[in-house]
Amino acid sequence: MSTSVIVTRKLPEQVEERMRQLFDVKLNADDRPMTQAELVEAVRHARVLVPTITDRIDAAVLQQAGPNLGLIANYGNGTDNIDVDAAAARKILVTNTPGVLTEDTADMTMAMILALPRRIVEGTKIIEEGGFGGWAPTWMMGNRVWGKRIGIVGMGRIGAAVAKRAKAFGMSVHYHNRRPAAPAIAEPLGATYWASLDQMLARMDFVSIHCPQTPATFHLLSGRRLALMKPEAMVINLARGDIVDEDALIKLIEEGKLAGAGLDVFTNEPAINPRLIKLAKAGKALLLPHMGSSTREGRIDMGDKVVINIRVFMDGHRPPDLVLSQPPVHRPLSA
Repeated sequence: MSTSVIVTRKLPEQVEERMRQLFDVKLNADDRPMTQAELVEAVRHARVLVPTITDRIDAAVLQQAGPNLGLIANYGNGTDNIDVDAAAARKILVTNTPGVLTEDTADMTMAMILALPRRIVEGTKIIEEGGFGGWAPTWMMGNRVWGKRIGIVGMGRIGAAVAKRAKAFGMSVHYHNRRPAAPAIAEPLGATYWASLDQMLARMDFVSIHCPQTPATFHLLSGRRLALMKPEAMVINLARGDIVDEDALIKLIEEGKLAGAGLDVFTNEPAINPRLIKLAKAGKALLLPHMGSSTREGRIDMGDKVVINIRVFMDGHRPPDLVLSQPPVHRPLSA
């Protein structure tokens, strides 16, 4: 027998309750990530699969999908965990949840931009460990954010939202994109467009990454490009770990050729490179456990989008957040 909807991870209670009301749904009460074998079993029986970004729905899984599987309604903004082309080859639709996490991710990005140079986490630890002996003129000096240049890599919804926040804190906004942003976005920000990523990197105090993960953006910030940055510059990444050459980033910080990094995503997530942990303890890195978009409101909004996509699909119509296979080939953000 097929189940209408199978959900791979525990979702917010409000979302699960709505799914119970609307669908014949199998939920994941204990929130244990499914193994690949369990994902195969799910696609064999589901009419709709609701995976998350931690579930790898590759061609090998999809080859074993049952005849009833018609929709993969991803609970996530991206779809890099799903082989969209392999799904399309089997006439399986794929949807995602775009647009609902923009402000939450931008808030966390700005929090990291403020916290890292001002040594906020270090200061908190000193208080917790009883190491505060009183104010002194040279005690816990950090670096100013106001007046600094921020270079945004990827001026989409999140990149533009970060730019607005950075401008409000007195930063000079710069960005690199495949093409210039619309005047209605760039002009109010006084944002400077750089066609060359290399040239922008060499002049920024902060570089914040907001492009999607694609084959073209793998190690977009390569060791060569990171070495172009000023020694006092900092890298902020809340996009995907593989966009940055993590080993090269670590080496440059260890050698004092970069000032630090704020990372919410990692190359081998959830495993964290021990060298990054060491840098964090030394105040050279601020590390978060992939929580940049994690707000109650955002997670519920994501669930609402998933529910709408499923309902529209079940009614025989085109889901509003359909992801098309075989997208046009774009040149990388920077050659």
